[in-house]
Amino acid sequence: MPSLEVLMRLYGPIGAGICAGIALGALLQRFAADSPDSANPLGLYQQVPLRLGRFLFWLGIPLSIVGFMRRADLSGNLYLAPVVAWAAILLGLLCSRLWIRRTPQAQWPPPTQGSFSLAAMLGNTGYIGYPVVLLLPQLGVGVFGWALFYDALGTLLGSYGLGAILASEMGGQRYLSAQLRQRQWLTRLRAVGQNPIILAFGLGLGLKAIALPAWLDQGLYQFAWAIVMLSLVLMGLRIQQLSSWHHLHLATVAVAIKMLVLPLAVGIGLTLLGVDGPPRLVMILQAGMPCAFSNLVLAEAYDLDRDLSVTCVGLSSASLLLTLPLWLWAFSGE
Repeated sequence: MPSLEVLMRLYGPIGAGICAGIALGALLQRFAADSPDSANPLGLYQQVPLRLGRFLFWLGIPLSIVGFMRRADLSGNLYLAPVVAWAAILLGLLCSRLWIRRTPQAQWPPPTQGSFSLAAMLGNTGYIGYPVVLLLPQLGVGVFGWALFYDALGTLLGSYGLGAILASEMGGQRYLSAQLRQRQWLTRLRAVGQNPIILAFGLGLGLKAIALPAWLDQGLYQFAWAIVMLSLVLMGLRIQQLSSWHHLHLATVAVAIKMLVLPLAVGIGLTLLGVDGPPRLVMILQAGMPCAFSNLVLAEAYDLDRDLSVTCVGLSSASLLLTLPLWLWAFSGE
């Protein structure tokens, strides 16, 4: 098993960031409850994570990607990362469909099927995947490129490409005309190309070979680490606001597929292909990340089973503390 020192170096910052977010969320909630007559205090409880999320999405994470890419080793077969990501996404979809077929159809209205499949397919490889890879002493900034390629060219495209198509077919909006539904997911797919993470990916590649002033390069690097912690605070804020734990049985199955079956399949597959060391561990950990928050976005946009999506996100986020040591123990060796 991983040493206690390794786990503390990983869980210490992750736990501190997430707990800070949970505490902040509880404080804002208490303020809203104690001040019913003030100027929309509940709005503050809802707006803080929303605005922090927007800041991270549009500015924080893109700039952190540029900062970390300047120190990341982008040599080697990085193209393998998005290939593995897509293989894991499709395997998750296949496993979810097989489970749906083997169980009574009465509990599987189309919106529930959509949320179940998305939870089994798509992981949080950005907000939580990046910090995990960066904070592990045996990984770190040097192999950040593998996590970035997995997320930007795999999970991100899978979420708003294949994920949006699946959600549009399963959601309550499936009764819209075929032309309107096609326009909706094409609009979302087009938005992927304008996503700031994709743009930062290209900018980071372009700037990597350019010598920047030492103060600017160091400033970007320090800012990038600050964004890692803010991402964990946002995770805590959102976890604190999760209140729905319906469909716990279905959520347990989806989370087991996402956080046990997929990383195990990725680990065995990469080992058979002769891939080992830190790149293999990065891809296994990314494959085993909790269910993506983008699933909540898709559930809202396409009228899927919101309760199931929320339950999967909450359950998988808590399960990460148990699954991480498993993959570190099984695949940290050469």
